[in-house]
Amino acid sequence: MADQRTQQQNQQYQQQQQEHRSDEGPSASQIVAVLTLLPVGATLVFLAGLTLTGTVLGLAVSTPLFVVFSPVLVPAALVIGLAVTGFLTSGAFGITAVSALTWLANHLRERVRGGDGAGLTAQAKRRMQETAGYLGQKTKEAGQTIQTTAQQQEASGRSQETGRPQEGTKTRTG
Repeated sequence: MADQRTQQQNQQYQQQQQEHRSDEGPSASQIVAVLTLLPVGATLVFLAGLTLTGTVLGLAVSTPLFVVFSPVLVPAALVIGLAVTGFLTSGAFGITAVSALTWLANHLRERVRGGDGAGLTAQAKRRMQETAGYLGQKTKEAGQTIQTTAQQQEASGRSQETGRPQEGTKTRTG
């Protein structure tokens, strides 16, 4: 019974597939896409294979040359690397020097123009006072927190130690 049912379902499925295939073929846009992309894809695969072949052949030819000439190539590469590093460092130092001299020239020009830097000095003073006030307030808050914590611990210590004298207190004997 189960076999008949399975066979019947398979037959229905095959009929539906045949009907579906006969009703609809590939659309025109799908055909154009395949016809356009097939040569492009084949060309790209060919170029990839050609590039791989060229790379393998170049490596096979150049490897013995690198081995033979390595006593010359390694020091040459080292010298070239150090030279490039030196030029880059020199350029960085040059840029730093130019920017420092530019800042100095602008600073001196501002001083000569009549600005003695009083505005900058006053601004720096104000910032330092604000910072000092802020740090003073934070220090005061931290001290109060420590004091409160110490008092709480002392109070909890007294409640746990009933009957025993605390440290630092004198008891009368006798």
